[in-house]
Amino acid sequence: MTSLSRRTMLRGAIGSAAVGVALPLLDCFLDTNGVALAATGQRIPVRFGTWVWGCGFIPEKWIPTTVGHGYALPADLAPLEPYRDKLALFSGFDVKLDGVANKPHITGCLGLRTGIPVPNEDVKAPTLDVLIAQKIGGETRFRSLDVSTCGLKKSYSYHAAGSPNPSETSPSALYRRIFGAGFQDPSALAFEPDTRIMARRSVLSAVTDDRQRLMRTVSASDRARLDEYFTSIRQIEQQLDLQLQPPAPVKDFTRPAAPDEEGQGSEMGQVMETHRIMADLLAKALQVNQTRVFNVLFSDTASNLRREGETTTHHTLTHEEPADAVLGYQKEHSYFATQSMVAWKEFLDSLASIPEGDGTLLDNCLVMAHSDCSIAKAHAVEGIPTMIAGNSGGGVRTGYHLDGKGDSIARLGLTVQQAMGVQVEKWGQLSMETNRTITELIA
Repeated sequence: MTSLSRRTMLRGAIGSAAVGVALPLLDCFLDTNGVALAATGQRIPVRFGTWVWGCGFIPEKWIPTTVGHGYALPADLAPLEPYRDKLALFSGFDVKLDGVANKPHITGCLGLRTGIPVPNEDVKAPTLDVLIAQKIGGETRFRSLDVSTCGLKKSYSYHAAGSPNPSETSPSALYRRIFGAGFQDPSALAFEPDTRIMARRSVLSAVTDDRQRLMRTVSASDRARLDEYFTSIRQIEQQLDLQLQPPAPVKDFTRPAAPDEEGQGSEMGQVMETHRIMADLLAKALQVNQTRVFNVLFSDTASNLRREGETTTHHTLTHEEPADAVLGYQKEHSYFATQSMVAWKEFLDSLASIPEGDGTLLDNCLVMAHSDCSIAKAHAVEGIPTMIAGNSGGGVRTGYHLDGKGDSIARLGLTVQQAMGVQVEKWGQLSMETNRTITELIA
């Protein structure tokens, strides 16, 4: 059988203008299982993402009473029953403090994502999603896509101190960014490079010699700063190069309709609807290789969510609401913790709804969902609830509950990076540093 590249095109010219016509997704692009990309021998790409919800959980409604396979799903995890075999639950893993005070709603989240004890917003290392994006994000239009569904322009994805990746808070803005100007539809019959992209690429290329001369004349400290800056420029150049090539054909892709302009806010019903729209848009973006890395903030770590008609936020309730005498926990806080798991299930629905190869998009993802603390009233960073969803194209094992018994949660960050192909043998700093892979997770 003839071997063809996924980017094979029929090429010609109209007058002096070059044009191309893309081919549909042919059987010769895939192996017999519809998995491997025949022209390169590579598998369908794997994707990585994080999904964050704020203010922890109700332990008795979230932590299974048994470990291993065959555990009973507690009440708050009951909506996730359809994904039992595609989930790995992690309880009992801690962010270590090294004797320094816990900064509420920050230390747990960024400690988990950086492997550094007691970090704050000036965190001194890249978060793990950035490290993974450096490995797998270079062949996509966007190195990563970051969204916040609760109306707050917050992000817990950091390149370095003071350099968070900005989040989109509006579904319509997210749509325009992904599927607006600059998007090359893989289902389109013809491809013509965008002249604006060509001009931008030419401008960057034209200053290459000046860049090199400048690096030879500045101090070592300035060279370090410039190297970081030029690295970002090189990434832009790579992304522009990709946009000057015809997009790979994608089976059964339909460009989504633009969402209506919508109000943004923290009321739970609005947040759930915003989240559904953004989840579907992200799934479509992953399907057509616009990005392979994403971060979703369902609610801020100091959760601003509130019920319709109420002004008291979820965060305030975790501190001020008394425990119910019968239930033994804060009833209103419990409502938000439960709804967060419903939203998480709906996010997985969006990924699982897209067929890919011999499975679904979810099968080729590794998504790490986590909160910022365990018991919000105490801002506890011991036993932060964490989940892995998807099988990373067969690279990870799921379907069980694992109790960390007080181990550093950096073990999970280390293992996730290894599963995504990052060459790292140990990760973290001080008491968080570890070289212990969670072997149960690696397939």
